[in-house]
Amino acid sequence: MNIKPLGDRVVIKMLEAEEKTQSGIVLPGTAKEKPSIAEVVAVGTGILNDEEKKEEIKVGDKVIIAKYVGTEIKMDGNEFTVLALKDVLAIVE
Repeated sequence: MNIKPLGDRVVIKMLEAEEKTQSGIVLPGTAKEKPSIAEVVAVGTGILNDEEKKEEIKVGDKVIIAKYVGTEIKMDGNEFTVLALKDVLAIVE
């Protein structure tokens, strides 16, 4: 099953958080911070039809998102988040 976002929405898949600190200490699951870097899985038709927005973001980009945004969904054993383009803060190159 595919997810096709509407308007200027983006579907992302969160990337795993680091399990070790820089000094090598392994963090338990409860101490890990929610990651703020994700991979774009799908973009809405509002983005695809707008030439300016199309240049900004595309499927496969790694992005930084704002905290506490979007709607989380589970599909086919995977977790995705659907959020507005305005909640994407930057593209990681």
